[in-house]
Amino acid sequence: MKKRLHPLTLSFRDPEAERAFAAHSLARLRLQGRAAILVGTFVYLLYGVLDRWFVPEDQQATVWLIRLLVLTVPAAVFALTSSPAFERFNHLPLALTGLAASGGLIAILWHLPLAAASYFYPGLVLSIFYTYNFIGTRFIYALVIDVIVILAYVLVFGLLRDFPGPVLASHVFFIVSANLIGGGAGYLAEYQRRQLFVHETELDLERKHHLERSLHDRLTGLPNRELLEDRIAQLLARARRDHGCHAGLYIDLDGFKAINDTLGHDEGDAVLCTVARRLVAAVRQTDTVSRLGGDEFFVLAHDVDTRAGAVQLAEKLLDCIREPLPGLADGESLGASIGICVFTGGQPGSNEPDEIIRQADRAMYRAKAGGKNRHAHPPP
Repeated sequence: MKKRLHPLTLSFRDPEAERAFAAHSLARLRLQGRAAILVGTFVYLLYGVLDRWFVPEDQQATVWLIRLLVLTVPAAVFALTSSPAFERFNHLPLALTGLAASGGLIAILWHLPLAAASYFYPGLVLSIFYTYNFIGTRFIYALVIDVIVILAYVLVFGLLRDFPGPVLASHVFFIVSANLIGGGAGYLAEYQRRQLFVHETELDLERKHHLERSLHDRLTGLPNRELLEDRIAQLLARARRDHGCHAGLYIDLDGFKAINDTLGHDEGDAVLCTVARRLVAAVRQTDTVSRLGGDEFFVLAHDVDTRAGAVQLAEKLLDCIREPLPGLADGESLGASIGICVFTGGQPGSNEPDEIIRQADRAMYRAKAGGKNRHAHPPP
C-alpha cells in the first residue's frame, strides 16, 4: 500500500514513515546543507564587489556590517550540522539561512538610494532560488520563508520607503515569479525524493520477503535446510574459537504417515504445524528448530556442555511430541525417533554442516532400528 503524502507539506501521513524518511535523508541533507552554506557565503561576500559603484561611501561600512552579521546565521547552522542535535533539528535552521540572506539584502537596500535598488534586488531572486532549490530544506519551510520575504519587501519599500509604484511592481513581479518557478521546482524535487524513498522501501521489503520465503519452510515458517546449514556453519566457527560443545538432533516423527493417510493432508499439515510450535516452545531462543521436509525436523542446540545435556533435551522433545494432539481419535498417537550428534569445533569428521546433519541422521535411523519412539547417538 502506497504511503500517502499531504498535498501541501509533502509530509507522510504515517508518522513512522516520516521518521524513516528523515533518517534516510539525513546524510544527504547534512552534506547538501554544508555545501550550500559554503557556496552561499562565497556569493554573498562576492556581492560586495558592487559596493564600490553603487553604495555611497558613507554607507559602505554599514553595508559590510550588515553583510557580516547576516553571515553569522549560516556559520551557526554550519556548526550545527556537525552536532548530534542536527538529527532532530535541521530543516528549519537550513531555511533560516535563506531568511537571513534575504533579510540582509532588504536591510542593505534600505540604506541605498533608489538608483542602486535595481542592481541589488536581484539578490533577492537568487536568495529565493537558493532557499527552495539549494540549501536542502523542505518545500514547506522554504515557502513560508519566501512568503515572509515578499511581504517584508512590500511593507518596507511600498510603505516605509515609498518606492515608486512601477519600480515596486516590477520588483515584486520578478520576486513572485522566482517563487513560482523556484517553489514549483522545489516541490517537484521533494515529491520525487519521497516517492523514490517509498519505491525503494517497498522493493527492500519485497526482497526481504522473498529472502525470508527462500530460507524458511512455507508450511511451518521454520528455517529450512539452507538456513540451518548456515547457522551450523556459524556455530562451528564459534566452537573453533571457544571450544564449546553443541548438539544437532535429527527428529523423524513416528506414526505420522498413518495419521496423514487417515485424516488427510490438511489435517496432516495441521499436525506438523502443531509439532513445530511445540518444538520451538521446548528449546531456548538461541537454539534453532528447522524443518528438513516431510515429517523430519532438526534442532540445533547451543552450549549443551555434555552428552547428558543433549540426552536431556532429546527426552524433553520426545515428551512434547507425545502429548495428545487435537483431532486424533483415541488410540492414535504420535511419537518420534531422535538422532543426537554432539560436536565441538575441533572434533574430527564434524567440521562441515552437512556432516553434522548426516551423523544425526544416522543416529536417528539407529533409534528407529532400536524400536522407535526413542533417541540414539551415532554409531562409533
